[in-house]
Amino acid sequence: MSFTEQANKIFRQAINDYHLTDNVDTTIRNPYDRDSIEYSLYLKCWIDTVQWHLEDIIRDPHINPQDALAMKRRIDRSNQDRTDLVEDIDSYFRQTYSNVTPLPDARLNTESPAWAVDRLSILALKIYHMREQVERQDASDEHRAKCQAKLNVLLEQQVDLSTAIDQLLEDIEQGRKYMKVYRQMKMYNDPSTNPVLYNKKR
Repeated sequence: MSFTEQANKIFRQAINDYHLTDNVDTTIRNPYDRDSIEYSLYLKCWIDTVQWHLEDIIRDPHINPQDALAMKRRIDRSNQDRTDLVEDIDSYFRQTYSNVTPLPDARLNTESPAWAVDRLSILALKIYHMREQVERQDASDEHRAKCQAKLNVLLEQQVDLSTAIDQLLEDIEQGRKYMKVYRQMKMYNDPSTNPVLYNKKR
């Protein structure tokens, strides 16, 4: 089983597990060993899935403004957790290929493997929810047909992205490409770099 076959299987599992309750406050029950890459992949998709539904909820035009503010801050924390986890997954890849010596003409990829995996997780969510629209009994035939066309594109995109990720990992393993990881420097979360926050201390 390739890496992306394993990842896509775990993403589907996490999404299906979430929808057993379909509640953003459901406690995660990650079935994998904490130190495994499977654990990180499941957690990554669970965070994405909860955030997907928070983004739905916050767009309710009748939401209480105070509730919306609290939810926006929850989404901000979720984004930071997501970023931290992507960096952890990249650390896994760096460790996995730490003994590989890049070839003299090895090239750098535009993004790290984990950020591509991040997109694969979001894609799994898009597929799940677009399929929901295709199967909606209360929607018009026209709506379902449009969503089916979009679902077909998403499924093709999943195949293409999965292939590209597996090829990237193979290239890294063979020394044809090398990876560098730049830690995200999100200034708005840092009280020392966000002027709205550090000016309040004066």
